[in-house]
Amino acid sequence: MPTHTVIDPAILYFGTPVALLSTVDRDGETNTAPMSSVFWLGQTALLGMGARSLTAQNLLDTGECVINLPTAELVDAVDRIALTTGHMPVPPGKALVGYRYEPDKINRAGLHSRPGDTVRAERIDECPVNLEARIVHSRPLEKDDPADGDTFIFEARITRVHVHESIRVKGSKNRIDPNLWRPLIMNFQRFYGLGDELHPSRLAQTDEEWYR
Repeated sequence: MPTHTVIDPAILYFGTPVALLSTVDRDGETNTAPMSSVFWLGQTALLGMGARSLTAQNLLDTGECVINLPTAELVDAVDRIALTTGHMPVPPGKALVGYRYEPDKINRAGLHSRPGDTVRAERIDECPVNLEARIVHSRPLEKDDPADGDTFIFEARITRVHVHESIRVKGSKNRIDPNLWRPLIMNFQRFYGLGDELHPSRLAQTDEEWYR
């Protein structure tokens, strides 16, 4: 059997989907940021991000967002807005690692958008999944070192789901076909896609409507 070694990694990004998170400030101006600290429980998304980011400030101020999920094919567009911030001036810590100010990230990425139906934040047309959401709870994450900057956890209740017809199960009203949906994945700061299905899952024998 292989043996384990104790390590102390700086990050624990073992593989999560990339999202382009659109938020609005109090004046209705949109900011879009790539992020990958996101997962779902039922109809709620849990989002994690640094409290000093413009995205976090917008969520605290207006409590609305759209979680746009790109496919692996959109990796170039996503990477164009990496190391950008809507903050002016660029915060010193971000400037140190190469962040630059970008007021219109969606345009810089070569993407197109429109306002959501239930929120003012913008849906990105090219992303096959747009999840409109409202923040129902937020709190700082417990930290080991008081000198560390705050990280916030946001509970986002999904209010509307938009998907491209190309990823729906044919003949089904509400189901996504996992063979057609190919999300972009962030794995230790690097982009990956999904491979083919490995093995039939016993969980798949349960109708998805059971979870509703």
